[in-house]
Amino acid sequence: MFSLRKFFRPDPDPREALRPLWNAVIAAARRPHWYQAGGAPDTLDGRFDMVSLVTALVLHRIDDDPAQAAAGVYLTELFVTDMDGQMRQIGFGDMVVGKQVGRMMGALGGRLGAYRAPDGSPALRAALVRNLWRGQEPPAPALDHVMGEVARLRTALSALPVAELIAADQLPETGA
Repeated sequence: MFSLRKFFRPDPDPREALRPLWNAVIAAARRPHWYQAGGAPDTLDGRFDMVSLVTALVLHRIDDDPAQAAAGVYLTELFVTDMDGQMRQIGFGDMVVGKQVGRMMGALGGRLGAYRAPDGSPALRAALVRNLWRGQEPPAPALDHVMGEVARLRTALSALPVAELIAADQLPETGA
């Protein structure tokens, strides 16, 4: 017998399985050391840049396991959903949100490529200056702090099996 029940009780949203990881990405991007010792601007743009940085590092790790490709897609979709919600919360209207989210996705895509640069490399340094500080050279100790923390976070993420990372509700602590 045909049942309409399946239309009114859809399967769970597979993205929700990644919600704890997404929350962990946000928490890691908001750790005070990025803004205090690292000198990342504590502004709307600065926080977006930090979320993008941590998201990129997590997505790079997920990409190491091709069998987990869907998790990377779901995490990216959570990024989009969250950015959309944040923009609406601060008062952007429907006509603007789509374009802004599109720009944010483009920014994340660019950062995904730029942040593949090796730890300590001039390319990573340039990407951080360009993205976190909008091309303005930060004080050397701030840049050194962020470069070191990126390397520590990458090392900590690489020590986790991807399946464990996907199931995580917190990222490894960094922040000297």
